[in-house]
Amino acid sequence: MQIVVAPDSFKECLSSALVAAAIAEGIGRVYPEANIISIPMADGGEGTVAALVAATGGKIIPTPSVDALNRPIQSFYGILGDEKTVIIEMAAASGIELIAPEERNPLITTTFGTGLLIKAALDAGFTRIIVGIGGSATNDGGSGMAQALGFKLLDKTGKSIEFGGGSLKNLFIIDDLEVHPRLAEVVITVACDVRNPLLGSFGATMVYGPQKGATPEMLIKLEQNMAHFSCKLQEKFRLNISDAPGAGAAGGLGGGMLAFCNAKIASGFETISRLTNLEKHISGATLVFTAEGKIDAQTASGKTISGVAQLAKKYDLLVIALAGVVADSMKELYNQGVTAVFSIGNPSVSIAESKARAAELLADKAEQIMLMVKKSELY
Repeated sequence: MQIVVAPDSFKECLSSALVAAAIAEGIGRVYPEANIISIPMADGGEGTVAALVAATGGKIIPTPSVDALNRPIQSFYGILGDEKTVIIEMAAASGIELIAPEERNPLITTTFGTGLLIKAALDAGFTRIIVGIGGSATNDGGSGMAQALGFKLLDKTGKSIEFGGGSLKNLFIIDDLEVHPRLAEVVITVACDVRNPLLGSFGATMVYGPQKGATPEMLIKLEQNMAHFSCKLQEKFRLNISDAPGAGAAGGLGGGMLAFCNAKIASGFETISRLTNLEKHISGATLVFTAEGKIDAQTASGKTISGVAQLAKKYDLLVIALAGVVADSMKELYNQGVTAVFSIGNPSVSIAESKARAAELLADKAEQIMLMVKKSELY
């Protein structure tokens, strides 16, 4: 029996590698002889670097950077097994999990640290860069990232604007005279499964601003500032990013990378599944497990569970999806190929305790499922 375990991370709880290990442990309790192939997945957010480095035999490079509040941190980027491609996750620098809930303020948080990671890869001479942009704490349109790469974002007096979405209204001139000399030589791919535009009710600010600490009053200001920023980008680069799918990802970093870096946006799941040879492993499997922390309305829109299920459906395989929380109807996921969904939560256990015991709960649930499989004599 060959079982593929291809989960996403449980955000603010377990990495995708730890989720995979817990599920594999539960399976092994019932089927110790099973060939379990663990393929930790990610959608461009936290865990993307670790997943791809592990899958391709690459390595992680410790790199100094700053967090979303511009405080020095030790971060990292990955080099894939081909030794030519760098993988960066913005969550490792400008991520929301790196700052405390009470510190989250999209008026001042910045993507400067993400730009420093890109700069480090450019300085090292790499020609292909993949940037995963999930899990951001920012709403600055990638302005901080651009400043780290040498763009000068100036106000009417010729002074650099401050970091954060609250200062975008002051942008008057974009000066590219001191941009990193290698930026134009590299191919940059943005790995992202968010398709939101930059502006509007489904845009970067209105959809994701609240979870980054934005109050209703902040949302109005941030949206106005982002609209002004978009106009300035169009003026400079002759590129209208306001409605571009994915431009609203990571507080507009997706759009900023389209403009400042001439990047291309690609599905995070498809990028990672291709590099990990996920379909090849699934094609030879008997059963597939996948998982993510919360299954909700967005899960069926190209996130990990959806992507894994659609690959497995091609080979008519059973797909078991596990989650910490199941918040919405599963109908679309079932249509996409998920066979069954199980929550690992327990009503008698608090959320805090469930997070602390997530690995244990995952292993126990996988064990229960495999006991049912064994009892049914399916395999």
